[in-house]
Amino acid sequence: MWRVKSLDAILATAEKKSLHRSLGPIQLTLLGIGAIIGTGIFVLTAAASQKAGPGMMVSFVIAGAVCAVAALCYSELAAMAPVSGSAYTYTYAVMGELLAWTVGWALILEYAVAASAVSVGWSGYVLGLIEQGLGFDFPDLLSAGPAWAMNGFIPTPDFSVGIVNIPAIIVALLVTGLLMLGTTESARVNAVLVLIKVAALAVFIVITLPAIKTANLSPFAPNGLFGEFSGMGIVGAAASIFFAYVGFDAVSTAAEETKNPQRNVPIGLIGSLAICTVFYLLVALGAAGAIGAQPVLGAAGQAVQPGSPAFIAACALPANAEALVCSNEALAHVLRVIGHPQIGNALGTAALLALPSVILMMIYGQTRIFFVMARDGLLPEGLTKIHPKWKTPYIVTAATGIAVAIGGALFPVGQLADISNSGTLFAFFMVSLAVLILRVKEPNRKRPFRTPFIWVFAPLSAFGCAFLFWNLPHDAKMVLPIWGGIGLVIYFLYGYRKSHLGRGLIEVHETDSDLPPPPVPPIR
Repeated sequence: MWRVKSLDAILATAEKKSLHRSLGPIQLTLLGIGAIIGTGIFVLTAAASQKAGPGMMVSFVIAGAVCAVAALCYSELAAMAPVSGSAYTYTYAVMGELLAWTVGWALILEYAVAASAVSVGWSGYVLGLIEQGLGFDFPDLLSAGPAWAMNGFIPTPDFSVGIVNIPAIIVALLVTGLLMLGTTESARVNAVLVLIKVAALAVFIVITLPAIKTANLSPFAPNGLFGEFSGMGIVGAAASIFFAYVGFDAVSTAAEETKNPQRNVPIGLIGSLAICTVFYLLVALGAAGAIGAQPVLGAAGQAVQPGSPAFIAACALPANAEALVCSNEALAHVLRVIGHPQIGNALGTAALLALPSVILMMIYGQTRIFFVMARDGLLPEGLTKIHPKWKTPYIVTAATGIAVAIGGALFPVGQLADISNSGTLFAFFMVSLAVLILRVKEPNRKRPFRTPFIWVFAPLSAFGCAFLFWNLPHDAKMVLPIWGGIGLVIYFLYGYRKSHLGRGLIEVHETDSDLPPPPVPPIR
């Protein structure tokens, strides 16, 4: 289980795929901005406000700083081996099969739960448009899943506040159906959607900044730096807000197409993260300053987690009807409260159009991880069976879509984002260690991009990821080891014995990565 995949084979594949180096620092920065700005800022502003109040602005800075050092580490490995599988492939080449399995399994959790979170975020904006724009009162019990509380170690649902989130199920299954039929985004469509998102946020900033009242920003950090319990306070909000930055690795994976990557990759990464952080700060400042961002309190005056039964009960009080933290469509809600209902509806329409593309890419990303792991023999090859007519991996896509729909149907967006972050932070933690180990084991390897100050930035990245993970809510932290335990059982029952590497079948196929793995010949 400690066997290591040949880095020479991976690098040889990368050489075969060598692309023309044409991207400069400006193109890389724009690429990063387009990949980063998206779902998180639309759907997590309310949850971050409940955890940190106006202090969520500091949370954006903390999360962006951790992303910056993690991205620099990621870039070195991505430039060395620009092949599919990302953190899973790098870990396989450096730390061995068992740890690679844990990373791949965590990435599966990340992609699926993130898609569920986006589905719930989309649902909030759609329901806002239906109720505010059309005047139709959608049934509350069908617009949200139940509230969840821990009864000892057993999660217990409270169906009095919601039964199932119907719109989240619909969008998840529709996107899954499109993927099964072979519909993918073109670069042009994606560029238009990115433009819509950025334009919507820019309009929001222009309208809300003049409406800021300094009194709305006090107290600035009502729950303090760490809060009364795990997942609260400014740092707890930073752990959740990390979700808003996921996508920065698009710059890292473009290193192979970059002119002078040693200079331009850091510029693109830090530049895009800095611009997005400023953008996020202005959105957070506009939202908090215009209508306030103070957390609601439980019946006993205590701090409560967003999505918890006590939080839902507090938001049901008439006094909290217009509170930012209680809104499922935070940004559109702010615009409506300050007297711009039509612009709020337009922003909701922008989210309605743009967010399904994120769900599509998340589900597609998970199928890619399944492909790579199945191609290595660690998962059954039948999962990646191609449909004879659609030419898509319909089995794994359908299974992923159903799982995404179930998650979106039953859980709140903040909880889903925290669970997704647990998988993401673990993967980036492993990448931070892998880049250090490879520097020691093979210092003379060709590195088109070398992480500057590696012995400072890589430990900072590992520590930052571990620190944010530790400050996630307790329930979200517990999902990763439970999910990992299930994965280890599968690995030792199946992957350990069926591994292509363990059976001497060492080959990397990137040219046919969209096809199922070839059948493994029996060992004679």
